[in-house]
Amino acid sequence: MYVTVRDRPGGAASAGGRVATTVLLLGTVSLLTDVSSEMVASVLPLYLTAVVGLSPVAYGFLDGIYQGVSAFLRIAGGYAGDRAGYPKWVAVLGYGTSAVSRIVMPAATGFGAITAVVTADRLGKGLRTAPRDALIAEASDPAALGRAFGVHRALDTIGAALGPLVAFALLAAVPGGYDSIFVVSFAFAVAGLAVLVLFVPNLRTAAGTARVGLRRVAREVGGRRLRRPLVAAGLLGLVTVGDGFLYLALQDRDDFAGRWFPLLYVGTNVAYLALAVPLGRLADRLGRARVLVAGHGALLACYCLAALPAGGAGLTLVVLLLLGVFYAATDGVLPALVSRLVPDGTRGTGIASAQTVVALARFASSLMFGVLWGVTGPTTALMLFAVALALVAPLAWRLLR
Repeated sequence: MYVTVRDRPGGAASAGGRVATTVLLLGTVSLLTDVSSEMVASVLPLYLTAVVGLSPVAYGFLDGIYQGVSAFLRIAGGYAGDRAGYPKWVAVLGYGTSAVSRIVMPAATGFGAITAVVTADRLGKGLRTAPRDALIAEASDPAALGRAFGVHRALDTIGAALGPLVAFALLAAVPGGYDSIFVVSFAFAVAGLAVLVLFVPNLRTAAGTARVGLRRVAREVGGRRLRRPLVAAGLLGLVTVGDGFLYLALQDRDDFAGRWFPLLYVGTNVAYLALAVPLGRLADRLGRARVLVAGHGALLACYCLAALPAGGAGLTLVVLLLLGVFYAATDGVLPALVSRLVPDGTRGTGIASAQTVVALARFASSLMFGVLWGVTGPTTALMLFAVALALVAPLAWRLLR
């Protein structure tokens, strides 16, 4: 038995300033799923380096997988949703795969096993992301896509903020109890999957009616309107350092960051939560490209502050705030920008293409940063990436403009 909800983009709800019901339901799914994923993500860098004993290069490899392996299924997930015309069930498969990886995690003790579990989790994310975003775009007023994606990302970020808090509480109650984190994480993932299956409407997209073919997909994705934004997104992704590395750099410098490591994710996510909707609206009004590039300016400031030789609680909080600004200005804005550059029939694949480029670029970035950290140390590595980002951002702006 399924609960059916009908959304009418651009209708009365949009006129009244509210987002579609489907967006809120998908936001709830993402909230529960992010509680699950961020419980694990918030302890993984410290667990792998301090408990398992991985080197910065080895952690860079795993962080690269975490950042980039989902790229291998993003386009496949987007195309499958476009081709069938019912993206929901492709998203269900992706969320289900990630949920299963949570319950397998306690049995993964070696580097190879941990790599396999992280890979499965990220492949599930890659499969679900584009179909989910295509549902959001399908259910929303085209003039308010930035707001719709901002609301979804805000709900997603509530979960991302709660996840580290739950993990921190569990570790406080059971020191070293990582198995309990994995089991509770699985329970939240199953709850999110249940909301998706039972309550999210199985919207038929325009893509399904058009029966999109591979040749048309290749033509649209490789077309001139999308090519330049994809190049810009890839260049920016190459100079984006993963959160885990930034937090490890803060921990390397500060006792404060080391004592409260899982809660660093909370600080970033609270800032993201507060700013996702306002910056989404700002992107709708001023231009999504402007906000996207400005968000990378906040990331540049993060690099510079994290590279300082001394910090303290105040400076750490500023870094977390700026990192939240970066995500609020980019995470929902990029799919909103891309979704208006391709026809409705290839929307999911177009969004997936941009996300794939970013994921692959960040995979390479994590590997490069891990090697630089191992050779030069965190401070020099951060400053080199700061210089690279300062050079790339103006070029990306020209491409996007």
